[in-house]
This record gives sequence, structure tokens and C-alpha cells, in this order.
Amino acid sequence: MHGLVLMNAFHTTANVNNSDVPQFAVPATAATPAASTSSATVRQSRVTLFALVPEFSGGAIKGELDVDFFGGQQPSTGGRTFPLLRIRRAVAEATWNRVALLVGQESPPIAAVSPSSLASIGFPDFAGAGNLWLWIPQIRVSADLAPTAGLRVGAELAALAPTSGDPQGAFLTQPDVAERSARPFLQGRLRGRWGDGERLGEVSAGGHYGWILDGSGNRVPSRALAVSIWTPIGSRVELRAEGFTGQALAGLGGGGIGQNLVRDGVPVRTVGGWGQLNLRPSPQWELGGGAGIDDPDDEDLGDASRLRNLALEGHLTWRRLPAVVAVEVRHIRTRYRAPAGDLRATHINLGMGFEF
Repeated sequence: MHGLVLMNAFHTTANVNNSDVPQFAVPATAATPAASTSSATVRQSRVTLFALVPEFSGGAIKGELDVDFFGGQQPSTGGRTFPLLRIRRAVAEATWNRVALLVGQESPPIAAVSPSSLASIGFPDFAGAGNLWLWIPQIRVSADLAPTAGLRVGAELAALAPTSGDPQGAFLTQPDVAERSARPFLQGRLRGRWGDGERLGEVSAGGHYGWILDGSGNRVPSRALAVSIWTPIGSRVELRAEGFTGQALAGLGGGGIGQNLVRDGVPVRTVGGWGQLNLRPSPQWELGGGAGIDDPDDEDLGDASRLRNLALEGHLTWRRLPAVVAVEVRHIRTRYRAPAGDLRATHINLGMGFEF
């Protein structure tokens, strides 16, 4: 079992879609006039359970259940002190030599990398700004070739639960426009790995294809091509990055800044990506920063649509287990058509916690 008891104190300078873990800036309205906000929350605290059966049908099987308290809030006078438990990841994986079968809820194969952050755990950093990430139920098969000069080349194929990214009700769920297509999302990727443990590196390229329904009941393709890398550079530097191009990708963690079909029957085409560089001068300290952008095609959007979303972040983390402290500053620039134009917000986050 691994746990993280984490409190995040934060200050946000302008209106955003989510005050404690923002993805994009939003225009002020009569109901929500422009204002800065400050508060604190513990709902990014996290518990992960691991299990291993080393001998199972000629191979091995392992399981993992990863939960946090980012599932929303119960309406109450306690505000954010009534957070709801949320399943992030729940997977079982059986392995035989160089073949593996995974079932459960996990990151999409084409978008398995996310930035390092203690300020953005509920939604990974750069969500809505170039990071495809959403944990989705899936069945995945992977296979590796025999290692060559330390390089392990493999492939993955997966069928994923279709999802449009639209919110569900508080208890009873109904099919969204992706589920009503009656077809799964399909993904595959090629990957290369080298190193082990904290020195593990990976580069991959893959594709996604699925369907959503428009207002007339016609199937509209959701598709993407994506590349990613996560690799050490020397002994103290790490690079993480991802890039993609595609359309109707809101169901993959907010691609297209969370916009699938703004104009009926017209999928929102978009390109995006992010990169982060982390320096670890000692085992206790990490200094890092990065940027992400999601830039949909303006021709596919409407008057009130989000035209572009840029996020910049810098962080400093200190770990002397079990204690952990991190400071992160995130700057968000979201573009709308006139009169809103370019909106900006800065989010300052102090995370303090205990790992076990």
C-alpha cells in the first residue's frame, strides 16, 4: 500500500473553470464577476493498493487500485471538506514472458505520460492544454521482441470504453454520444524502452480511432496520431513530452480544450502537445518546468468557443520521506473571440503532505 496525505493551499488570480486545479480561463459573467480566490483542499490525497501473484497459469498476475478524493463534493455547509472518493486506475495485468494482457481502467496507450506535479493530481498538468490523459476502462494486449543492445521494442493494441467527455448525472448514468455509437474506441502504439527503475526511458508513437454521434445520429470519427517520450538525460535531468493531432478528442482528457462538436456534424480538429524538463540535483530536490498548448481549428468553432489554450508551469519539490513539500506556479492563457479575447490567469499552489 502507498499513500499520500496532501493539502494544497492555492491562490488563483482570475476566473477559471476549476479553482483548485484549473485547466483554462473563463470569461466573467454577472453571476461570476472577475475575482481572485484563495483557499485550500485535501481532495488530492491518494491511496494506491498493489497485489502480486508471482505464479499464475505459467506467468504472473498483478493488480493495482488507485483512488483519490477528487470525485466532486457533497453539497454541504462544509464546502470542500466533503469530497467524494474517486477511482483513478483499477487494473489487473497478466504477463507471460514477453506478452501481457491488461484489463481495467488505465491511461490510453497513446497517452501514458503525464507531467510531474503535486499541485495537479486530480487533473494532470496541461490537461486541456496538450495533455491527453483520461483513465478509461479497456482491454489491452502487449508484446515485446527480444531485447537488442539494451533496447526493448514492443507493440500494444487496446479496445477502450467509448467516452465523449460529457458530464454524467449524480447517480444514474445514461449513454453519451460516444457510447451511443455502439462501437469501442480502438488504439495501438509502437514503443521502445531502455534502462530500468528510475533510469527507465520510453518513446512511442500510436493512433486512436473511435466514433461519436451528431444531432442527426450519424457517426462522426474521433481520431488522433500521438507521439510521446519519457527519458532520463544524463544522471540528473529528465524529459517528458507528448504531441498529437486529431479531431473530436474531448473524451481523451479534454483534447480540443474539451470540445467535440461545436457545430453539429463538424468535428473539432486540433493539434496540441506539452513538454516538461525536470532537474534533480539531489534525491530530495526537484526543480522543473514546462509548457503545453491545445490549438483547435477556428473554422470548426463557434462564437463562444475556446480557440486556443496555453499553459506554462514551474515547480520546486522537496522530498525527505515521509515529508513532501512543493510549490508550483501555473500561468494560463485562453483565447476567445471578441469581445472576450485573450484571458489570463495565474495559479499559485503550495502542497504539503506525508507519504507512506
